[in-house]
Amino acid sequence: MNELRWIDVLLVEDDPGDVLLTREAFEHNKVQNKLHVVSDGEQALAFLRREGPYADAPRPDLILLDLNLPRKDGREVLEDIKADAGLRSIPVVVLTTSEAEEDILRSYRLHANAYVAKPVDFDQFIRVVRQIDDFFVTVVKLPRGGQRS
Repeated sequence: MNELRWIDVLLVEDDPGDVLLTREAFEHNKVQNKLHVVSDGEQALAFLRREGPYADAPRPDLILLDLNLPRKDGREVLEDIKADAGLRSIPVVVLTTSEAEEDILRSYRLHANAYVAKPVDFDQFIRVVRQIDDFFVTVVKLPRGGQRS
């Protein structure tokens, strides 16, 4: 296993309640990860491409992506990320309420690294986010190529 370290995580989520729960899960984990949040698909791509107000944004080590987003759908965002040679190596975990087989298949066809259905129960949601965090911080070896802030 890797030594414990912090990572930059981009959460692409339009539901303020889910943002709050995700922040809480990260804060209660013993690792000091930096959670960046955008609320729609266009903001996500601007953040990743360091455009406009995100010119100084760090390159995330992990993206948590909701599928149902305003302005630009999460499926389109995933497709854009994986089509971009400069972004495609960033792991993307689809974290969404949809359990539809079609969404699961399409996400994997678009090269999502994992697909996780958000539990409705508060404690289970916290547990799932912590498990994702633990897995990508302590188990997975992530590329360390981007700018750090």
